[in-house]
Amino acid sequence: MTAPKFLTTSAGRKIAYHHHTGKGPTLIFLGGLKSDMEGTKAVHLEAWARARGQAFLRFDYSGHGESSGTFEEGCIGDWHQDSLATVTELTEGPVVVVGSSMGGWQALLLAKAIPDRICGMVTVAAAPDFTEDGYWASFDAAQKAELETRGYVELPSDYMEPYRISKRMIEDGRTRLVLRDPLDLPFPLRCLQGTADTAVSTETALRLLSHANCTDMRLTLVKDADHRFSDEPCLALIEAAVLEVMG
Repeated sequence: MTAPKFLTTSAGRKIAYHHHTGKGPTLIFLGGLKSDMEGTKAVHLEAWARARGQAFLRFDYSGHGESSGTFEEGCIGDWHQDSLATVTELTEGPVVVVGSSMGGWQALLLAKAIPDRICGMVTVAAAPDFTEDGYWASFDAAQKAELETRGYVELPSDYMEPYRISKRMIEDGRTRLVLRDPLDLPFPLRCLQGTADTAVSTETALRLLSHANCTDMRLTLVKDADHRFSDEPCLALIEAAVLEVMG
């Protein structure tokens, strides 16, 4: 396994990444909450891009994988800063962004920050605004009180150890919401969503489809696919979606 390189951002965070050059546009993978760049989708897409001779970038947000910091200290805004710094400092020219789960929200934040750089986007179980519409909306009075007094709450996960969700993550998330105000996406967008996903609902996917201002946007629902969306048929769908938005 090749050792990652590191980028030190203006905020002083060390971001671990793998980047190889090739023909454009550069394909960029944005992972999910508490995921890292060694996940199945990220590694598969890198191998696929290499076989095509296409430039590719994957990285760990701060507090994830091999990057500096701890998850509990981070928030959506920090990870947006990490994404923006990594993309702008390590790549040039047009990019195609693939965002998985929380990475889908990060992809949409990039679209607001650097719309002229993005020539296409693919989301996989995109989870925009989940800190507000998922976490905060589901907290009961006791959890909201615990968030205020303790500074965090712990939530169970179907995929790993419990999430520790901080007050800072909730409050910062409110400043990064993308489904309340106009969301202009001036490039082709393909959204993929499994119907058996227990982490992100099809309602979220439909809400994004309805809300976004995009002239070339499609949502594909995959029967019985779960949140991982990482078996061979699902990976093939991601490849096909990338080819569509590049075409």
